[in-house]
Amino acid sequence: MTLFNQINSLLLGLFLLVATSLAYFQFTQTKTFMDSQIASDLNNTTNALTLMLKPHLETGDVASAETVINVIFEGGFYKKVSLTWLETSKTQVWENPIKVAGVPQWFLDLHLFESQSTESVITNGWIQLATLNLEANPAIGYSQLWKVMCDTLIALAIIFFVSLIILNLRLKRILAPLHRVADQAKLIAKREFQSNLAIPETTELKEVVLAINSMSGQLQAVFSQLDKEVVSLKKGKLTDTVSQLPNRLYLNSQLASWIKDPGYGGLLIARLDWLETIYDQFGYQVRDNTIQILAKEMQQTLPAVCPSFIARISNREFVFLVTKASQPQLNVYLQKVSRLISEAMQNVNYDGEGQFAIGGAIRTDDITASELLANADNALQHALNESKVSHWYESVVKQDMTLTQWHTHLKEAIANKSLKFKWHPSISFANDKILHHEIYSIITIDNKQIRAAKFMPYIEQLELGSQFDKSLIEAIVENPTMQSSNKKVAINITHDSVLDLQFHSWLKGFLKAQPDQNRFYFEIQEDAILNHPEQSIHFANLIKEVGAQLGIDHYGREMASLSYLQNIKPNYVKLDQSLSCDLSNEMDVGELTQRLVLTRAVINTALGSGVDVIITGVEDYEQLDRVSELQATGYQGFIIAPSDVN
Repeated sequence: MTLFNQINSLLLGLFLLVATSLAYFQFTQTKTFMDSQIASDLNNTTNALTLMLKPHLETGDVASAETVINVIFEGGFYKKVSLTWLETSKTQVWENPIKVAGVPQWFLDLHLFESQSTESVITNGWIQLATLNLEANPAIGYSQLWKVMCDTLIALAIIFFVSLIILNLRLKRILAPLHRVADQAKLIAKREFQSNLAIPETTELKEVVLAINSMSGQLQAVFSQLDKEVVSLKKGKLTDTVSQLPNRLYLNSQLASWIKDPGYGGLLIARLDWLETIYDQFGYQVRDNTIQILAKEMQQTLPAVCPSFIARISNREFVFLVTKASQPQLNVYLQKVSRLISEAMQNVNYDGEGQFAIGGAIRTDDITASELLANADNALQHALNESKVSHWYESVVKQDMTLTQWHTHLKEAIANKSLKFKWHPSISFANDKILHHEIYSIITIDNKQIRAAKFMPYIEQLELGSQFDKSLIEAIVENPTMQSSNKKVAINITHDSVLDLQFHSWLKGFLKAQPDQNRFYFEIQEDAILNHPEQSIHFANLIKEVGAQLGIDHYGREMASLSYLQNIKPNYVKLDQSLSCDLSNEMDVGELTQRLVLTRAVINTALGSGVDVIITGVEDYEQLDRVSELQATGYQGFIIAPSDVN
């Protein structure tokens, strides 16, 4: 029961106690008064009637005596009158039933008034003439008592309702700060922080509000500090001090993580030998200033051409990891890089020999991170040896199909829902139970099964993401094994679907038609949230509105702040594989120690925001033992291989 209702109940009880006491007091007082009034009236009437009857009884005038009694009796104040002539022993009786207008019968049946009667002997000197008996009619008592009690109860009821209204209004005003405190506490529990509450006038409530404001501010500062710590660690350990670009350590982790996921793009390595000449001629300050200006121009310009990030891995080498681009788009990107470098050279009036060279390599199927980096480096060496500005590494891997053929086959597979599935469990650290199963899709083209790692880049490149996601979700729901198992399944959503508001509307209606929305988990990538916050928030809100779960994939991959957790409010995040501390990435002890510090800070930021954390890329039990100390919620990786959905 709420405090408001408890106070209302207490005051209501007190009012009813007082009202009952007043009503009882009024009832007894009125009844006592009416009893005495009836008795007094009965005695007076008896005396008066005795005197009035005496002359008629002396003369034996029966008719006159009856007339006198009738006059008195017809007033209705007496229930029964009897006159006994002692000379003849004749008795005459007059009776009235107890009937009172406006008084219910049940009230009369209570017999609140006892019968009152008087007996008087009429004499003439020493001679007894007759005996007169009068019994009072309690009707007047019932009538007056009923009227008084009705008036009393009506007055008390009016007072009660008026008091109740005034009390409710006053209590709501008094307790309003307490309600605001409760709402604020609920928001704090969800890691949502609002502005400070207004200070009330009530002393006791003022202390409570001040306490909740202080607690909210302190918790907000703690979470903000966690986020600042992550940003500081990333800048301190993963950033080049001169250019403020990511360093080689960050490049290696991002490249390894990107290669493990489906994608298309490429890698460029640019060597700027003219920077050494600037250093020799003007010193390190001019060189560093030039690098800073160039890095700033690159960061502002290049991501708008293609999604990418830029790293400085040595004094004169920059690496450009283009994470989503076709071959023509990569050519445009390379030209833009070349133009920016040329402009930087002009800005410092450099016109010497040996300007710069760029080597590029395109991502192909099943290529590793080290192979892609080596291919780009080979292309760079080729450009340097032949004094060319740029050179692309010529891959010997032949594509199975042209882009047009991919488009035709993918459209057909989507329309026919030619999909098969594997599912990969996420396991809880606490009890080794399965948190959910992530769905991996396989399509069939020309009787060949093609994994998502191969066809998903073409889905994104051909902008078929929304169509594919619709077909995928429908196929999952229709799959007999999925229906019978009733397992919780996690579905990765493409960038196209996050940006497509029509897909949002379709998904909302589709999920509402399902009987068990809470078994569906939808995962969106961190870079989609950072690049498209409004659409991502809209998607997150509709997922939570229908009762499904929301996850963020590749959590912690980007260099940006993690404050978006407060806006998206996911149920869980999946740690990017670049933070999973996998020794297979050939990290030395120092790098591993730095990575663990950063990983712990990233995990604590999510846990501090009330978000579960799943560590991905766990490949063996040695790595599992290492990451189990990070207090995450669960883990996922090929330590437990995906299985077919039969």
